[in-house]
Amino acid sequence: MKVGIVGLPNAGKSSLFNALTRAGAEAANYPFTTIEPNVAVVPVRDERLERVAEVLRASEAVHDTIDFHDIAGLVEGAHRGEGLGNRFLANIREVDAIVHVVRAHGDPNVVHPAGRIDPVADVETIETELLYADLEQAERRLERVERTARGGDKAALAEEAWLRAVIEALQAGRPARTVAVPPGAPDALRLLQPLTAKPVLIVANVDEGEGEVPAPLAAAAREREAVAVAVSSRLESELAELDEDEASSMRAELHIAEPALDRVVRGAYELLELIAFFTADTDKPAMSRHVRRGSTAWEAAGAIHGDIQRGFVRAEVIGWDALVDAGSYAAARDRGTLRVEGRDYVVADGDVMHVRFTP
Repeated sequence: MKVGIVGLPNAGKSSLFNALTRAGAEAANYPFTTIEPNVAVVPVRDERLERVAEVLRASEAVHDTIDFHDIAGLVEGAHRGEGLGNRFLANIREVDAIVHVVRAHGDPNVVHPAGRIDPVADVETIETELLYADLEQAERRLERVERTARGGDKAALAEEAWLRAVIEALQAGRPARTVAVPPGAPDALRLLQPLTAKPVLIVANVDEGEGEVPAPLAAAAREREAVAVAVSSRLESELAELDEDEASSMRAELHIAEPALDRVVRGAYELLELIAFFTADTDKPAMSRHVRRGSTAWEAAGAIHGDIQRGFVRAEVIGWDALVDAGSYAAARDRGTLRVEGRDYVVADGDVMHVRFTP
């Protein structure tokens, strides 16, 4: 999953990015990897996988990963190219979800580009830039689709109608996600790649010691069907530079229940309605993977490998806690908690799966 971190200049994006990536660098089983200066791959730690790996004596626990893209600060007028906005907006189109960092702290040493502290107004500024960018993109796409639609192409006619509805919504200040894609044009969303169709996680960059999202910002997030979490980016960036024991001790003193990474990742996965399932066996790597909630065993097999999905025969499934309690697959089989499921079985969060397939 690719997540783009966006926000106004000095909102705390880079501090959050540093906290997230340095936390990833400390993970022993899947080292943090920098692909480019502004893109980092961070492991998504899951204690359930580690328990399963320990019980089965797996060779290692390999956690699933999340890509964080630190996208440079957007400014008002970005859709017109202000502040290299066009390039930054193009970067956002490539991600699956948006983490919008919003300043909610009162540090007078940090200059706000608008000279005031108003988290809701900042959300609206970025939102407006994304709306304008989508409007321009949709109007250009409509010009191309109209020519094809004149020939009577059914998919083009359906896409044309959808694009007109999207343009109307954007002009009214509503995001593209509010307009359903018609069945007759299933590729319309992919071809347009609207920024305002992407799910949004709002990260309130709060003062040290503050653990709650400010009420007005929380209300604004609910209105937009966004998830909101509170993080002190500067504090988390400083904690990420400490060793694990020192950081844990400091968090306990400050009454911080968990690292920023855990809060942001959980929020991002909640946005995309992702659940985890595991594959594990003795002397082999135990691995976590994520699929959309409601996915079938056949779809989960595809997350493991395309060949496994194509040759799917059946899946042996057990909840991670039932497996840990049994102590082994053999004991679980004797208890009757290890089940055999077909391709249409709906995967549950925390399932451990072994897929049987024909090569």
